[in-house]
Amino acid sequence: MVNVARLGEVRWNRANTWMFVSFTVGMLLEAYIFGLASIATGWVAMPKSLTSLLLAWAPIWLIVGIALAGPISDRMGRKGTFYLTMALYGIGAIGLVFSYSYVLILVFLAILLLAAGGEMNTIMVASHELMPRRHRGKTMMMEINAINLGGFLLAAVALLSAYSTVSFQRTMIGVTAIVVLLVLLVARRNMPESIRWLEQRGRNEEAAAQVREYYGADWEAHVETQPERAPAARAAEGPHPSTALKMVVMIVIAAANTIGFGLVAYTLGPKYYPHLTSTILLVTTGVGFVAGFFGLLADRISRKGLLFWTFLGTFVMTAILWLTTGAWSRDLTLFWILIVLLAAVNSVCYLTEDTIKAEVWPTLNRGTLTAVARFISIGLYIPAIYLAPYGNVHAYFFFNTAVWFVGLLAAFVWLVKGNETGQGVSIDVASGETAAS
Repeated sequence: MVNVARLGEVRWNRANTWMFVSFTVGMLLEAYIFGLASIATGWVAMPKSLTSLLLAWAPIWLIVGIALAGPISDRMGRKGTFYLTMALYGIGAIGLVFSYSYVLILVFLAILLLAAGGEMNTIMVASHELMPRRHRGKTMMMEINAINLGGFLLAAVALLSAYSTVSFQRTMIGVTAIVVLLVLLVARRNMPESIRWLEQRGRNEEAAAQVREYYGADWEAHVETQPERAPAARAAEGPHPSTALKMVVMIVIAAANTIGFGLVAYTLGPKYYPHLTSTILLVTTGVGFVAGFFGLLADRISRKGLLFWTFLGTFVMTAILWLTTGAWSRDLTLFWILIVLLAAVNSVCYLTEDTIKAEVWPTLNRGTLTAVARFISIGLYIPAIYLAPYGNVHAYFFFNTAVWFVGLLAAFVWLVKGNETGQGVSIDVASGETAAS
């Protein structure tokens, strides 16, 4: 058997670089696909009811992909699941280019979103299992930060082609997705299957072969000396909460982030400011991407502390937007200032929440349990699209403020009851599979 704990201490190598490229580009493409529904609302004429359906289409098919990919990745492996999702990406991207009607847009968006849901869930699982311990937090956050870059790229392509024909814009978006997919294919041919997963499935010989192929036969010579963790950091880990408490907290914090961010980035424009749809997406994701580099500190600071304080900051900024609706409705300069500040703090909150969501589960069930939390949380975004008030932007932001308050309560529960998963904690300790040393 391979000593996976020692393997997690190996110095960063070529395989890790390809993993990082694979996961980062995968997250970028997932966000690019998810945001397409907002852009597609301008491709064909449709009543408000069908606009809402198109906006809800993204989370509907995303969670279907999540629900399928979670158990599949636990049964057939992380890398095998990636090849399945990439095949669906190719079919969907080519079909979208030739989608001249509302129905065809729905069909090929569904295929793309099915793949996107499976991609993101599997990336979150595989990254925690494959990345070296001392880089696990920062690489996960930087990979998730590529979601902001994907949304920014989509908005930029949409704006640059906004004054062309719808057919040209659709083609540009589809071709961009295909180019990104080709990069993804190259990266994944150069990365291993999850060694932890292989060993947990009893496939020890295959695990050893993967280690020799991607890390070299002399990999143990490249193991770094593990630094002693500070007593305060070890004490902060605390006892592990029950699976039920973990699941409830993960669902609530994930739902708050998905709904709260989505109501601003994806639905605020189509509902109230159609001419600003692409610009709002561009600003929120662009600012979020820059702020997301705070995640480079992820292996040094408390994860559960960061979760609470960024939830608090996002709640406060959303409340300010609600309370000053009258002022910024008359002066959009104030609106953009507040949106920039909100996007910055919300980005770090989202990166932290998404990192925690996949690291607290044991290896054999990590794909499935992560999928359960994501399926329910993203699924709650669907009714939120319909429940968020129409016609009254003040009430709309009050609704969003209430969503963030609920998430803040869950973040506080995790601060008090949850175990520490940051500050250099290994994935085995974060998940409760081994005790902290």
